[in-house]
Amino acid sequence: MRAPEETLSDFVAALTIGDVPEAARETVRRAFLDTVGVTLAGALDDAGATAFETDGIDAADADAATILGVGTERPPTERALHTGTASHALDYDDLAWAMDGHPSVTLVPPLLVLAGETGASGDELIAAYAAGFEVECALAAPISPDHYEAGWHATATFGALGATAAAASLLDLSAMETRHALTVAASTPAGLKRNFGSTTKPLHAGLAARSGVTAARLAARGFTADPDAVSGDRGFWDLYGPDDRDAFAFDPEEWALVERGINVKYYPCCYFTHTSIAGMQALADEYEIRPAEIERIHVAVAQGAADALHHSDPDTGLEAKFSLEYTVASAAVRDRVGLAAFDDDCIDDPAVQRVRDAVDYEVDDALHYDSHEAVVRVETGEGTYERRRENPPGTHDNPLSDGELRGKFEECAHRAVPEATADALAALFLSLDDCADVAAAIRAAGPT
Repeated sequence: MRAPEETLSDFVAALTIGDVPEAARETVRRAFLDTVGVTLAGALDDAGATAFETDGIDAADADAATILGVGTERPPTERALHTGTASHALDYDDLAWAMDGHPSVTLVPPLLVLAGETGASGDELIAAYAAGFEVECALAAPISPDHYEAGWHATATFGALGATAAAASLLDLSAMETRHALTVAASTPAGLKRNFGSTTKPLHAGLAARSGVTAARLAARGFTADPDAVSGDRGFWDLYGPDDRDAFAFDPEEWALVERGINVKYYPCCYFTHTSIAGMQALADEYEIRPAEIERIHVAVAQGAADALHHSDPDTGLEAKFSLEYTVASAAVRDRVGLAAFDDDCIDDPAVQRVRDAVDYEVDDALHYDSHEAVVRVETGEGTYERRRENPPGTHDNPLSDGELRGKFEECAHRAVPEATADALAALFLSLDDCADVAAAIRAAGPT
């Protein structure tokens, strides 16, 4: 039987854009657009700004090329750390249930960084993203969701290996070099869910991006690692398990990008809050519930949500992103739970605080651990209203419209760059296949 490392390395080394189905390409184009938007805005957030500041870069004065990792002379590993951290800083980036984490923040930053030194085309970036995505999902299967439930942040762990596969693809490593890159990277994954709600959570994406660039560049220069460092005894699966190696059944003809896809966030906060936000807003709209009428809001969620949402009384915008009480109250009070809802000076909004004090939630043991289903019940003096919702808006099967996706991109990008630059970047990534040199096109898009 072939080792999983060999199977995946052969897949990555052989993959070309011609192998990637059109449905997968469209998903990747949308993922690049979405990730570029949240990265531009995230560079101005505490975590993103601080990551740039560690190397003397003021993100507020930086151009789009610098923020996206293609516009400085600094080493690519440093750029991957800055850009990767910025991409996850707002917690507004996409999700993939096939890996129980955030795929694009582990794939787009290292690819943009390496595009600056390889002159990569849009087709090459799409193929490399597809390689990384399929690898991180395949490596997640034998130990998920137990791995996440045990306290690991899957974005950081599987993401480091996906970033490595994507980087290896873009650098055109051989199958053997790719295998060494993956097994080098197997010694790097880390990221604790305990740090959710702090600036360290977005750092996880930056560290994964840096690990991918580092491992691929080392392997390209002859660096080696144990060839079975993922699947062997005391390897990645053993240590990050519980290990169910029978769950690894990779088929290059069955694309996770097509079958399970990517979920694009509609709200800039923990994904476990999204279904409850949408349910609350639907009730408020349908029954014209005014915040002053609300006496109690009760929410039923899965255990995974309870584990992630541990800031019932948030003091900062970051903590509020991991507060079911705050996000549901915001949905009851505000027309849109957007970026502004998590600015630090909005957390103590008296109207939101009053409703937040009326919110409580419980775990529904009938739901599987990482279910996103929620039941929202609102009690008022006029009556009680209830809404059950299985999934948030923006899932792979119910995607955001092109207009909603573009609106989100502009909401983010306009915080960091002029409208003309945002428009140029949107045009670039919406037609990514047509670009002969992505880094050059980003540099030409204009200054901040």
